[in-house]
Amino acid sequence: MVENLIVIVVAAGCFAGAIVWGRSALRLNRACHRIDQDIAASRLVRDSPAAELARSDYRKQLHTALLYGLLTVTILITGLSTNLTDHVAFDAARLLLLVPVVLSMVNARRFLDEARQAEERFLIERRATEVATQEISAPMAWSARLAPSELPPIEGFEVGRVYEPGTGAMAGDFYDLYQTAPTRLAAVIGDVAGHGIEPSITAFQVKYLLRVFLQNYRDPGQALEELNAVLSASGRPEDLVSLCAVLFDSTAGSLRFASAGHPPAWVWHDGEVRPLRSTGPLLTLDPKGTYVSHEFPLDPGDVVLMYTDGLTEARAGEQLFGEDRVAAMLRRDPGEDLTTLCKSLLEAARDFATTPLADDIAILAIRRV
Repeated sequence: MVENLIVIVVAAGCFAGAIVWGRSALRLNRACHRIDQDIAASRLVRDSPAAELARSDYRKQLHTALLYGLLTVTILITGLSTNLTDHVAFDAARLLLLVPVVLSMVNARRFLDEARQAEERFLIERRATEVATQEISAPMAWSARLAPSELPPIEGFEVGRVYEPGTGAMAGDFYDLYQTAPTRLAAVIGDVAGHGIEPSITAFQVKYLLRVFLQNYRDPGQALEELNAVLSASGRPEDLVSLCAVLFDSTAGSLRFASAGHPPAWVWHDGEVRPLRSTGPLLTLDPKGTYVSHEFPLDPGDVVLMYTDGLTEARAGEQLFGEDRVAAMLRRDPGEDLTTLCKSLLEAARDFATTPLADDIAILAIRRV
């Protein structure tokens, strides 16, 4: 009778141990299932340390739970057999099984906490992975809005562009190209001072505010004055913006431009290259600043080349790449494919510079055909 009672106590302890380890294994199984779902959705790499840790813990705890379960069955079968219950040594061996059982019961809460912590580690790693992915993709997506790799085809015009991000994560350079009327085309290029998220947000605001003003005003100088007033009233005078806006009118055969402290654009017309220099201060530098527009003839084959200062400020020691080299490349072959021209300018600046180009560079070229 006493022997049977010992068997039942030991078997009950083993069964309790199986329940403790089984619950921990079930929790880890849920974590592993979530891991597999995230791997299938490509949100977590397969060799994730947290993922491997969760799977390893699950296998160990499942093994332990099964072991305790088998011990429970074995003890009940062998312990209630009359052939073995009379042996004192066997009874002592069965009593020793209570040692791991007691340890499992004492540490039951810790085992469950470790399983919960393994799941939490996985969740933390997944969030960190998603944040890291967003930190990489967000600047790229933002840059694509400011300087899109594809521009809409515009009837009557050929367009080339190139954009080279600098060392910062967020871009401050931007360009835009769109029709304001069936026969009128607006081309804009600009640069916000500084690096980081704040200049990038300002660049985004400037780009799309100017779209509104150029739709309302046929004079780019007036559009820049309205834009300057809005930006100056925003309370961020440190967001200095250089910008050049050119309006092409294929019916009138002319272009009108205004520039807010931006490096000169270059126009190839009638065998000559002429600059479109600044016609007013940097935006937000003077809340009451005035901007003048100038008009030039625009014939088929004429080219306008616009760029940001990252191009002309490429350095070889104390020497700058400069505006004259830009004009010389346009003068050398104004009939060249415009995308090729833009890429050649960028390569020329890279070859000239003795250090890597640190600033963003945007280049936009438009030819009337």
